[in-house]
Amino acid sequence: MNRARAVFNSFGLAHLFLSTRFSSINRPICSQVTQFSRYFHSTSNQHRHYSSLLINTYPKIFSCSKPQSVVELVLGKDWCTELENELENFNQEWTHGTVIYVLRNLDKDPQKASDFFFWVCENIGFKPNFLIYKLVLRILARKELMKRFWIVLMRMKIAGLYIDEETYSEILLQLRKKNLASDVAFLTQFYNSTTQENAMDGVVKKFVNIIRGSKWSYRVERQLEELNIVYSDSIVVMVLKELRKYPLKVGRFFRWVAQFPGYKHNSVTYSAFAWTLARPDKHKEFWKVIEEMKGMGHEMDIDSYRKISKQFLKHKMMVDAVKLFEYVMDGPYEPSANDCCRLLRTISVSYNPDLNLVYRVLKKLENTEATVSKTIYDWIHRSLASAGRFDEAERIVNVMSNSGFAPDNITYSQVVFGLCKAKRLEEASKMLVEMEESGCTPDNKTWTILIQGHCVAGEIDKALVWLSKMMEKHLNVDADLLNVLIDGFLSQRKIEAAYTFLIKMMDKLGLRPLQVTYRKLIEKLLQVRRFEEALCLLRLMKRDYQPYPDPFSDYIAKFGTVEDAVQFLKALTLKDYPSPSAFAHVFRSLHREGKHSEANDLLCKCPHHIQQDFEICRIFGTIHRKAAVLEQCADGLNL
Repeated sequence: MNRARAVFNSFGLAHLFLSTRFSSINRPICSQVTQFSRYFHSTSNQHRHYSSLLINTYPKIFSCSKPQSVVELVLGKDWCTELENELENFNQEWTHGTVIYVLRNLDKDPQKASDFFFWVCENIGFKPNFLIYKLVLRILARKELMKRFWIVLMRMKIAGLYIDEETYSEILLQLRKKNLASDVAFLTQFYNSTTQENAMDGVVKKFVNIIRGSKWSYRVERQLEELNIVYSDSIVVMVLKELRKYPLKVGRFFRWVAQFPGYKHNSVTYSAFAWTLARPDKHKEFWKVIEEMKGMGHEMDIDSYRKISKQFLKHKMMVDAVKLFEYVMDGPYEPSANDCCRLLRTISVSYNPDLNLVYRVLKKLENTEATVSKTIYDWIHRSLASAGRFDEAERIVNVMSNSGFAPDNITYSQVVFGLCKAKRLEEASKMLVEMEESGCTPDNKTWTILIQGHCVAGEIDKALVWLSKMMEKHLNVDADLLNVLIDGFLSQRKIEAAYTFLIKMMDKLGLRPLQVTYRKLIEKLLQVRRFEEALCLLRLMKRDYQPYPDPFSDYIAKFGTVEDAVQFLKALTLKDYPSPSAFAHVFRSLHREGKHSEANDLLCKCPHHIQQDFEICRIFGTIHRKAAVLEQCADGLNL
């Protein structure tokens, strides 16, 4: 039994317990063994507060979760009768969550995932729901397992379940990438035929339409009852998914359907309900549902955790994302190290990382005797460096080193980033010297971060000096660094200098700027009426990207001439003339600015097929009709 320990020294200062590494980045955190602990001295009250979050003051009994034990057993042996016997002796309860957990951890070995699925269904009598069927079909969609893919698909149909459009599209894409043309044709035919047979889909649509159409009431309930549906978790989840944009109606439906005799919510439907509430305006309701789910003895499966966590991170609900991580870590289906890294990464890349949340994640890792991978150390280190907590960041580096992870370009780059963000540019510059002295040569990313730091601080001249030093070391200047420097010029409103610099770098180094670099520089040039330079960039841009016409039409309509319009339209295409829609856009802009005579002059210069285009004729016909009406009104007023 592993134990987490927290120690206080004689001065009462907290010591930070951290661990070394994951034996596998994809393995769940709880199953790995802590290798070492380290004293982490605190020199401030604030640091002492954060460090205290990482302390266990009592021993904790630790045991691997049974689902993870199943995964380790299956991964450790070839599939055989002996393995099946061992699995049967596990006395494992084969719930929906357990089966999904095992399949997810076997998805890198599709053959074993397939063997496990057929074994648990045929030998144990497990009955998959449509979510598990969808997962298995995605895993089996490969050449060597297509026979089993079709068997599972037919079993799904016999069970009265059908693949939805989203799953069908994903699998179709997989099969096309693997050039399985015949299977693509068969799957398309199968999907089209079953779409018409899928009575469940039709019932769900009727059900959802009734709920969406009116405010929830007794009359709505009566209409739903008249559909005479036999409720299952598949139907309930489908309805919840369709109603996700109507959280109040989702809640009413979820409570209402639970009243039917013979139907009872389970972990699948609770998790689906919770997912619909994973939004900023419903987070209180979300946690009430989680507490209710927990009180009913249901556990959230790993797929549901990842979907909900993704929603929280998308909406920047960091506190809720960390709380959910802590909640799931206490259950049987612990998130993997990749899940932990995703969470820490999202926290650390924010402008002002919440270190309290970082330490809460670490505390949970410690309490479950988790070990820490290099990637997790990196994201912790980035959070500290980005927040300007350089002393603590340095201590993390020492911990990493003692764990066998020597500082590398990522480590140093994060310190450079933090120093630049804190406007400590001189110290950031010295870090490159320190790197070289330690035998770690700065790479393009490190140089880019340093140069970007100077640009953000308005030190564009110093940024160019560092660019020269970088080039002296024969490192390649790429499109990302070029974009950073153009941003630096533009932030100082040195627009013409930015243009000159860009052209020089393209000529000298043969660089291909990013599309976004072209677009923003074109916009800025037109703002200061540098039409010729913007047009030059447009000509260069069309070599690699779709041209960017939008700002030109507005500029020409306000400040340009007919000749400017002709030059612009020629620059849009490699052919003799651009499409009629490009001409139409310019004509509309001219008419919108009241420049009807210029529009007519331009039309006269257009080729015959443009003059006769239906859309062009319609534009000028409309304008002429409006002009005639206005002329009649003027005559009436004169009378």
